[in-house]
Amino acid sequence: MAHNGDDLDDDFVLDDIVALSETEEVHDADDDIEKLLSADEDAPVNQEQSLVDKKRKRREKEKQRKAKKRKLAEDAQPPEPVSLGAQPPVLLADYLSSVQAKTFKKLSAIELQDRQIPESSIADTTQWTGSRTSDDLVEFIVKAVPALHTRLSMRTKSPGAPTLLFLTSAALRVAGVTRTLKSKTLRGEKGGDVAKLFAKHFKLEEHVKYLKRTKVGAAVGTPGRIGKLLCETDALSISALTHIMLDVSYHDKKNRTLLDIPETRDEIFKTVLGAPQVLQAIQAGKIQVVLF
Repeated sequence: MAHNGDDLDDDFVLDDIVALSETEEVHDADDDIEKLLSADEDAPVNQEQSLVDKKRKRREKEKQRKAKKRKLAEDAQPPEPVSLGAQPPVLLADYLSSVQAKTFKKLSAIELQDRQIPESSIADTTQWTGSRTSDDLVEFIVKAVPALHTRLSMRTKSPGAPTLLFLTSAALRVAGVTRTLKSKTLRGEKGGDVAKLFAKHFKLEEHVKYLKRTKVGAAVGTPGRIGKLLCETDALSISALTHIMLDVSYHDKKNRTLLDIPETRDEIFKTVLGAPQVLQAIQAGKIQVVLF
């Protein structure tokens, strides 16, 4: 016999178990739909993040590869050659003798020997391990040639009588070194003026007048002009001269040093180091030759 809804008792209540199972089925269905929706929404985000991570890893690998390549290149580079001036006096004496022979090609070995710069008159600056540029010149003098530093800080007694002659190959270099040597670190409060001696823009007579009225502690110049002042005038005195510095660390546009250029090399050995009064003082140990 069939029953319909009206056949139920008025006080009928659903069993608790049946009621709960129906509710869970509804919740489970909702959860499944949410998971499907969230999966669809997260998929593009996850893919995009994956691409970002891959790019980042590629960049890191490329950075590491370049760093490794750079290090290999640095390791493969030969070490910087030792500066000419950093050689010990025994080697510098041989070097100066060899370049001097290029100037006096017609002289015999015995005649050349009479003109050589003795090893004992070449300053030993091997203790200086820094670079040799105009920026380092002040510290170089203070630490590697302390006797010169002391002299430069003393009051100059006579006009035109420097304690230092600094020889370089170019007028522009003369101007730069002149500014450097005017440092208070070297001259203190008593040191003399720093003379700038080169032919460009200055006549010989102008330098003669300047030296005769000015007390100078150092003179910076080209070999040609200093040679003329030493050999053709009485304006540049060596009465207080203790050091002659050769600027062999400076290279011109053709990568030549002061002693590589035939003209300046000849002027140095003929009219500066070769000037009779200068050569005699060098060989007597009164003047030190410094290769900077």
